[in-house]
Amino acid sequence: MPEEFQALQLTFSAKTSANQTQDYLDDKMTKRRTKVYGPEIGRRFITFIDDLNMPKKEEYGAQPPIELIRQFMDHQGWYERKSKEKPFNKIEDMLILTAMGPPGGGRSKISVRLQRHFNIICFTELQEEAIRTIYTSIGEAFYGMFSQPVRDCIAPLIEAQLEIYDSVLTGPLKPTPSKQHYLFNLRDISRVYQGLVCGDKKFVREPVDLLRLWLHENMRVFADRLIEVKERKWL
Repeated sequence: MPEEFQALQLTFSAKTSANQTQDYLDDKMTKRRTKVYGPEIGRRFITFIDDLNMPKKEEYGAQPPIELIRQFMDHQGWYERKSKEKPFNKIEDMLILTAMGPPGGGRSKISVRLQRHFNIICFTELQEEAIRTIYTSIGEAFYGMFSQPVRDCIAPLIEAQLEIYDSVLTGPLKPTPSKQHYLFNLRDISRVYQGLVCGDKKFVREPVDLLRLWLHENMRVFADRLIEVKERKWL
């Protein structure tokens, strides 16, 4: 970015508090004049918040870190907690940019009162047919010079991979506040195929050899991330 912009980065989790968020941002601010803070004169903060909808909801549905950001966007500042008088400090030249996944599995719907401040960009998931076409092309291109029985396995393996992928997304491996790292997406299929295209003609001679390699890659990509024995057995 040009020199007049300074990037700040925050990643929200289920345990993130409003105080942590405010303290992090306050530490980056400089005092411009009485009750007015911001970056150095002539610069702007670009504050990127990842996983915006991860903070755990309180008893009555509020998410304090999100409410703090909303307060800034509604009123251009927040209160100074560490002072006795609790003055309201105005914050200048700060732009908020955020990213989040769809609600579900530990992710919540965010307040519409905050959402209204943003220009929203979203994308739809790839259709199954498109995924099938992509990975069929990769598999057939790499295994084109292998034996015919091995080449015949490519299409059934891709169908099995799609079945595993759908089961992982809709089965018991959804992310929760205690298992935030259970985030599976198309990159994981790519990691499986990254292993598959390391196959060697000397060792992948029969369909069973390719199957063993495929099973190994699925265990490496999916099972190695699991923390419970019953989940590994399910997979």
